[in-house]
Amino acid sequence: MSEVRAQLRNWLSLQREALPLAVRADGLRRTLQACPQVRQCFFLGWQASAGVYKHAGNPPHLPPGFGDPLQASDQPLFDALARQPRLSLAELRLLPCWLAGRVRRAALRHGQVLTLSLDEGQPGVLLVELEEGVGLEWLEFIHELLLALLESLPRQRRGSPLLGADPQPSLLLDAQARPLESNAALLTWLGDRPLCAATGLLPVNHRQLVRACLQQERPIADVEAQFDGQVLIWQFIPDPLEQRVLARGRLATAQVVAEREAAKASRLYRLITENTTDLISRHTPDGCFLDASPASWTLLGYWPQALRGTRAQALLHRQDQQQLIHSAREALEQDGYHTMTFRIAHRDGHYLWFETASRAIRETYTGAVVEVVSVSRDITARVQAEENKRRLAEVVEANTDLVLFIDPGGRLTYLNPSARHALGLTERQPLPALDALLARDDLLNLQANGWSSADALGVWSAEVRLLPLNQAASLPVSLVVLAHRATSGERYYSLVARDMTERELREAQQRRHQDELAHTARLVTLGELASGIAHEINQPLAAVVNYASASQRYLKAIASNPQAAQKVAQGLERINEHANHAALVIKRLRGFLRKGQRRSQKLDMAQAAREAVRLCQWEASNCQVTINEQLADNLPSVYADPVLLEQVLLNLLRNAIDANRERHPGQPSCIDLSAGERAGHLCVWVRDQGPGVSVEQLEHIFTPFYTSKPEGLGLGLSMSRSIIEGFGGALEAQPAEPSGLCLVCSLPLGRNEES
Repeated sequence: MSEVRAQLRNWLSLQREALPLAVRADGLRRTLQACPQVRQCFFLGWQASAGVYKHAGNPPHLPPGFGDPLQASDQPLFDALARQPRLSLAELRLLPCWLAGRVRRAALRHGQVLTLSLDEGQPGVLLVELEEGVGLEWLEFIHELLLALLESLPRQRRGSPLLGADPQPSLLLDAQARPLESNAALLTWLGDRPLCAATGLLPVNHRQLVRACLQQERPIADVEAQFDGQVLIWQFIPDPLEQRVLARGRLATAQVVAEREAAKASRLYRLITENTTDLISRHTPDGCFLDASPASWTLLGYWPQALRGTRAQALLHRQDQQQLIHSAREALEQDGYHTMTFRIAHRDGHYLWFETASRAIRETYTGAVVEVVSVSRDITARVQAEENKRRLAEVVEANTDLVLFIDPGGRLTYLNPSARHALGLTERQPLPALDALLARDDLLNLQANGWSSADALGVWSAEVRLLPLNQAASLPVSLVVLAHRATSGERYYSLVARDMTERELREAQQRRHQDELAHTARLVTLGELASGIAHEINQPLAAVVNYASASQRYLKAIASNPQAAQKVAQGLERINEHANHAALVIKRLRGFLRKGQRRSQKLDMAQAAREAVRLCQWEASNCQVTINEQLADNLPSVYADPVLLEQVLLNLLRNAIDANRERHPGQPSCIDLSAGERAGHLCVWVRDQGPGVSVEQLEHIFTPFYTSKPEGLGLGLSMSRSIIEGFGGALEAQPAEPSGLCLVCSLPLGRNEES
């Protein structure tokens, strides 16, 4: 019974504070369901515009009624309740209204529907189902009680003004820490639990806190409580006159977890700073120490407290002060980060070399530097080692080329530092044999020609590759062999090798640029051939549409036409053929547009030529040009990149088409495309019937940017020749008989190497 009274007080508080209707309806439902006589209840508000009663509050709700919801009406019930304020559920089930169907579908039998207005001028009903054996007289008493309470509310004083308007979950407690009232936010936390369960949200010692709060007449804040794995923070605010306490809570799980993680990170940071061998320090923008890690004693002889308030500039070497201060301040202002190397005084008087990385801490809104955090490391040993190397380099010859001395017996006697570095040899590592540094072919060439030529002429040179001993990649060098004669008359040799890696990289970069240019040219070419490509794709697509339409017609007549199923099967077969043809065209275009590193492979020249013919066939047909293919099926294979080779052949064919169109505008003409083996090369001839070129033009047609076309760039033939020469072949032009031009593309046979 105490639970019913607490719920009733809570509902009256919600009603008195004029909280939203859904909150008050839920509070009323919880109050009645706390009574053991009530099985379930619902509050529904009258919707005058729709003529139906609609649920107020959270689920559970009644199921929909019977019939069309658009035709739903509760007007008969509304009229009946206007005549009498209460109807039994049995009487309700007999009315021709929408709510009666909902009650029948929910199987509610024993109870009443009561008129009740929670808002003035807004009719509503309270539908209550009772337990079996409970008389309806009890429910009539409850109805009268609720009406009386609602009528008395305007004459009652409002509850705690903080409670109703507080967005945070709040609970009003008496002096014994028993719940008196709660607000909507706390009810959301409770859900379907009764109001007495609210004490489970409070700290375990909430009774003692309430008593202390009232006795001392002071609020108690930030008391932590655990509930369902969540962390709640409570404040207890006393009302000494009424002997009540307002408990305000907030969900603080994320905050508490973050604070604990921050504390953990702080402990870890402190552990790191206290044990690192580097000096970690904080400074003001003008360089004064704010704090330092204990490593300051080990590195500089000062304890952190002795450095606080000291200007870092006072410890710097006088030669480093002015320059470092200016550069560091400017870098921190602009970039927020700066690394510098300088000399700093130890407490004993000697100087140490330090390397310091500093980062600026800025003010959030203005961006001004308010603090500098630095990490410093002692690099004295490293600086001294570098100084020793520098002094040694001044004494010893430091040629950037690789220098090797060889005695008359062919043994290495000296390597300069550049040679040792390039060959992966340390200073203490013994000198290797010469044959360990050269590839077998290079060593045989040196032994067969190098020594004798150097003896006879004093010098011999060759392009070789040195083999480092540390398993690194071979080193391309330009090798010069010099013959010397000692005072005793004995001969010895020196090898001077210049690293040609950069030249190889430039050549590789040039090939990459050439590939990019070739890819761009392919894109331009396909753009120029767009109409032909569209035609080649549109033809099979149009056929697919036609066969699909025919198949649909046969499907409609399949019941009356015995041959319709066979016609549909034939149509599907044709659709498959033409769709595969369109897919093949797209696959061929994607292959032609492939971008990436060139890959030489064994390929069939005839197949590559036919692919090029397919790409330009539409353009040739539009210009009335016939391409006569004279390509045997047993041509020997060559090694090249298929895409680049196809691009070259396409360029030659399109140039031939343009030449024929220029000489025979609007008239039929032909191009001869043939291939054959000649002198260890596979040659492809492209002969046109164009106007040809003069002898002067023939010398320049492969020159970049030279063109006879008004809209040409003059890069096609130049790029094509570069591509073919990259495969070890050649591209030449010669006059054709009786007129026109013949372009000859030749590639060597029997090569299988990456270009």
